[in-house]
Amino acid sequence: MKTIQFREAICEAMSEEMRRDESVYLMGEEVAEYNGAYKASKGMLDEFGPDRVLDTPISELGFAGIGVGSAMNGNRPIIEFMTFNFSLVGIDQIINNAAKMRQMSGGQFNIPIVFRGPTASAGQLGATHSQAFENWFANTPGLKVVVPSNPKDAKGLLKSAIRDNDPVIFMESEQMYGDKGEVPEGEYTIPLGVAEIKRDGSDVTIVSFGKIIKEAYKAADELAKENISCEIIDLRTVRPLDLDAIFTSVKKTNRLVILEEAWPLANIASEITYQVQSNIFDYLDAPIIKINTADTPTPYSPVLLEEWLPNSTDVIKAVKKVMYK
Repeated sequence: MKTIQFREAICEAMSEEMRRDESVYLMGEEVAEYNGAYKASKGMLDEFGPDRVLDTPISELGFAGIGVGSAMNGNRPIIEFMTFNFSLVGIDQIINNAAKMRQMSGGQFNIPIVFRGPTASAGQLGATHSQAFENWFANTPGLKVVVPSNPKDAKGLLKSAIRDNDPVIFMESEQMYGDKGEVPEGEYTIPLGVAEIKRDGSDVTIVSFGKIIKEAYKAADELAKENISCEIIDLRTVRPLDLDAIFTSVKKTNRLVILEEAWPLANIASEITYQVQSNIFDYLDAPIIKINTADTPTPYSPVLLEEWLPNSTDVIKAVKKVMYK
């Protein structure tokens, strides 16, 4: 094992896949000459050259469309959005072309493309630069949606995403790029659609994904001091959802708390809540609690932002509530 930053894990995954397959290339704003807005493509221009690491104009609709057309012609593009807030400008290409082309062509065209970049809040960046759209993309048949929370998962999942024959939305976080973690030295991949139990427990199941899962870890550490044992599941992929992993855990703990950095209405937590109560209702000893952001645009004020985001204190309160403590 070696210890590297999240951004380095992303860079390694892309570079290894580009060495492995000449049809893989990277395209986006500032990915080449500037080494990436978050230095996630550092050194790639020098190794692969301007034909495979391409800087684009500020035109997400344009380069997203180029990527889809390129994938239809046998390439495997990686399209980087400087933030997924900017993907809204190119969302027509993602939703109406990338996600639907295989079905609408009767299987004549696969779209092996990865759209990647940071998601959700990253501090005081304002309401239009701090949005989580995982549930938006997960709502679309034809797309796979991946949200890793650490360097090891990020590398293994991104390699699988690049090799996948379907379009994959790969969502990172600006606040994780500097995170360090252990990553295997050799070749490895992590299959899409498989959750992982990050912490074994017996009293309550906490389901989360992405950077907000760190608050679940903090809460579990505090709750352990009160002899409350939390099992933490990292979804890693939100479409497809690994419902079996959630069901198995809830059957053991009989309680469920879901932590997600998203607006409260119609999010991933809402779907998990429905699936659990629909399929294993008799195993529940308490109502499911989901923890989300406040139902407002992201505030700029640091005081309001702290109140807006879910945190470990919210998780502790929710766990104690489902345990009737």
